[in-house]
Amino acid sequence: MAVMELNVGEKFRLRRKIGSGSCGEVFSGRNAETGEQVAIKLEKIESKRPMLLHEAHLYRTLKGEVGVPNVHWYGTESEFNVIVMDRLGPSLQNLFDACDRKFSLKTVLMLADQMITRVEQVHTKDYLHRDIKPDNFLIGGHQLGKAGLLHIIDFGLSKRYRERKTQKHVPFGEGKGFLGTARFASVNAHRGVVQGRRDDLEAVGYVLAYFVRGNLPWQGIRADSKPELYKKIAAMKESTPMEELCEHLPVEFANFLNYCRGLSFTEKPDYAFLRGLFQDLFKRKGYENDGLFDWIAPSSSLMQENSEPAQPVQEELAAAAAAAAC
Repeated sequence: MAVMELNVGEKFRLRRKIGSGSCGEVFSGRNAETGEQVAIKLEKIESKRPMLLHEAHLYRTLKGEVGVPNVHWYGTESEFNVIVMDRLGPSLQNLFDACDRKFSLKTVLMLADQMITRVEQVHTKDYLHRDIKPDNFLIGGHQLGKAGLLHIIDFGLSKRYRERKTQKHVPFGEGKGFLGTARFASVNAHRGVVQGRRDDLEAVGYVLAYFVRGNLPWQGIRADSKPELYKKIAAMKESTPMEELCEHLPVEFANFLNYCRGLSFTEKPDYAFLRGLFQDLFKRKGYENDGLFDWIAPSSSLMQENSEPAQPVQEELAAAAAAAAC
């Protein structure tokens, strides 16, 4: 049976492929009864590591949280595990590319506040995300009136870090295989240490630095195999001084990363403190929290901080949205 002939949950129709995630391919779709646009994620039942129903459980656990897409249906259809969920807007990676791979400090600080909060929401529900990267944060769809609301997605690699009833933390361990996205993964994730809350937040720190810098020092490394590549990235990540990584950035970025790296395995992060670092910087810069991100008003926000005007991105958003994975 061809994927594009598949109808799921009796009333949802597939339209076209728009991306892929850690556990399957993503298609645009619609509710045949209401006409509502949705995203439909498919995973072959015989996958070596089926993760989609686990991801559906995470969405169910996080149901009702701000910035977490709603699941309309999940289950098995033909030879696929399926999740039908809200159709959102483009990912931060799509938007970053559309903005010539550079965000203004104002935009990054507004994103930081929401990213830290989304990660805290996942942690509060006793889970780690374990694959924090720009591709896994999407803005709301325009039809929802939430173009500035950041959503966190793709929970295929998520794992419980403490028991729900007893709140007992998982034990420390080493010798684990690498898990995550090498560009943004924590140093301890590279070392094979069991991940904790600190690792999700360290990855947030690398994402924020990436947005302001335009790149990270370990990008472009070449190797003959993935294990060798990961080893080289880890070595450079460990050997790059924080002062060098955050050179020309406000000191708050280095303070954020140093704080996250300094947390113990079971220690609860002070999320309010981390948000406060960037909120205070935002106020000192005299920015207004008007929701005007670079992709909404590029000419006004980017020109304040860059010597040259940014290229308009409004025309590119439709193409970016088509490529976004939900």
